Amino acid sequence: MTHGAEPLAGVVLAAGAGTRLWPLTLERPKALCPVGNTPLVDLALERLRPLVAGAAALAVNLHHGADLLDAHLPADVHRSHEAPHALGTAGAIGALAAWLGGRDVVVANADAWLDRSLDLGGFVAGWDRERTRLLCVDDPARGDFGALRYCGVALIPGAVAAAMAPVPSGLYEVSWRGERAAGRLDLVATGAAFVDCGTPADYLRANLAASGGPAVVAPDAVVGPGSRVERAVVWPGAEVRAGEVLFDAIRTPSRTVLVRQTRR
Repeated sequence: MTHGAEPLAGVVLAAGAGTRLWPLTLERPKALCPVGNTPLVDLALERLRPLVAGAAALAVNLHHGADLLDAHLPADVHRSHEAPHALGTAGAIGALAAWLGGRDVVVANADAWLDRSLDLGGFVAGWDRERTRLLCVDDPARGDFGALRYCGVALIPGAVAAAMAPVPSGLYEVSWRGERAAGRLDLVATGAAFVDCGTPADYLRANLAASGGPAVVAPDAVVGPGSRVERAVVWPGAEVRAGEVLFDAIRTPSRTVLVRQTRR
């Protein structure tokens, strides 16, 4: 938690359907897909925990796969159930207005993988708490703001968060576009490795980045003798048969997703 300032509340956005990550999301919600053998939602909570006043200051929004996420999350993390519809990134903040109680908020996308070496302390320490601040990476090919691409962590002043309504809406459309036009959006670039785990190819890339290159195999997965597992992810409860070759692939208990052209 930052010193000399009011404590932050932390929100992990985890309600998305994960349509682009299909068919992996047939088995578990996107936020529970593991990277480096740790579910994405846990990585996001781990990222925010040092910035807030304890786990009781953390919230996760739930919609798709809500029952599985609810059962997985620690008891002291606040749940924001969105029904009958998912509310989007801005609507999710609006639905948490009472829980936020006017506090400034640090928001993390559950599907954004960032290298664990990233220290967000400096990102928060220099914040004026008046302008929305976004963490970005330099990515001219897919930039959201010129050459800068948003990488899934934002600081939102309490007054800005309080103005958001609990209706389906996105942060860019409701807030960031206007703030950018008015010169009030604070963009901070990081050199940390980042992958948006939106597709199976990018999800595989995140796992290989997390491992430093070797295949990522769950501790309880069964890998048969004589098999070859390279540039692959093997989920908990999955099996690689004896003599099988698994390359550029994701193996789950129910299916194999082959991925090509993941090198960048």
